[in-house]
Amino acid sequence: MAMSDIEKQIELERDNARKACDVSGTNSGECAAAWDAVEELQAEASHQRQSVKPKNSLEQYCDDNPDALECRVYDE
Repeated sequence: MAMSDIEKQIELERDNARKACDVSGTNSGECAAAWDAVEELQAEASHQRQSVKPKNSLEQYCDDNPDALECRVYDE
């Protein structure tokens, strides 16, 4: 799931949680379960943000210059 998709899903789940709490009450199991779903999606979004490692200068250079000697990869 892409970050924008997760953010959209979080918003949908928040709306669902609010509705579930309005209908069933804030102390209901349905309300708690709905907010648990929101928290799980938020944790996944956080995990994905941490997983994105910025490229170092050599990686950026090789993206721009894949034929450069410094960027060659040799298979043994």
